[in-house]
Amino acid sequence: MALIQFSQNSLIEAGCDEAGRGCLAGPVYAAAVILNPKKRIKGLDDSKKLSDAMRYSLRPEIEDKALAFAVASLTNAEIDQFNILKSSFLAMHKAIKLLQVKPQLLLIDGNRFIPYEGIPHQCEIKGDARFQAIAAASILAKTYRDDYMKEIHQEFPAYAWDKNMGYPTVSHRAAISKFGVTPFHRLSFKLLPTQLQLF
Repeated sequence: MALIQFSQNSLIEAGCDEAGRGCLAGPVYAAAVILNPKKRIKGLDDSKKLSDAMRYSLRPEIEDKALAFAVASLTNAEIDQFNILKSSFLAMHKAIKLLQVKPQLLLIDGNRFIPYEGIPHQCEIKGDARFQAIAAASILAKTYRDDYMKEIHQEFPAYAWDKNMGYPTVSHRAAISKFGVTPFHRLSFKLLPTQLQLF
């Protein structure tokens, strides 16, 4: 089923999504995208439904054809400070603030959001599979975060962040059990089935 390009036709709307909420390590990333109605982008879909190669091939096209886009993040330390849900919203706020075109309506993937500077918003459950702008934001957030995780993997290769991207895989948790935590781990998360294994 084709994704909806715009939810309405009178306001400038930005699609917003995040990546990395369920990870044990690394930042949470968010992106905001304002699409150009005159420049269609074929193949937009929820980033989770696309292959890695498809996501990376769509990224430059999104950046080239969008009226505006921005990507932002909050660190694992900030996630520990604010909690992951609030950090996801704050990362979206940072991305929205960076947009070169001010949106008049925000399409938010999910069912909750902290309002941003008086701009109306609509929460859309599974919005990344329904609206093109949210799908575009999901692709940017995912690929930029993956790039970052591959970069810090070079410093801590034992955790295989170039493959698991910080998600709680068996091998990632085995590495935490064997080597302990790194400066990139989210200490407020349950890193192992029992925290006692860390000590």
